[in-house]
Amino acid sequence: MSDGAPRFDEDGLVTAVVQDADSAEVLMVAHMNREAWDLTLRTRRATFFSRSRQRLWEKGETSGNTMHLRTVRIDCDGDAILLQVHPDGPACHTGARTCFFSELEDVSNGGNANTKVD
Repeated sequence: MSDGAPRFDEDGLVTAVVQDADSAEVLMVAHMNREAWDLTLRTRRATFFSRSRQRLWEKGETSGNTMHLRTVRIDCDGDAILLQVHPDGPACHTGARTCFFSELEDVSNGGNANTKVD
């Protein structure tokens, strides 16, 4: 972290939590490699590394739902980052505002695998 960058894991990745800068709602979680990190800082648009496609992708490159970077925070261990963004549209590929729209039912009683979708 001496150059201000996070600590990338053995696969060259770091976990990125993406949060709406205005509402503080968590929008999505993705991964970044060094190139995605550098591009995000340079362009001020959230860019990630797709583990399944093994390539960079800028959020919104096909949907138009770009995420404009406002602030970046690195956690205390340097192995995760928080991107605070202004999104141009929904974060989730399903069209939902956030990827976290499923909620475990009755978590206070141990929860179960059933989910409640708003």
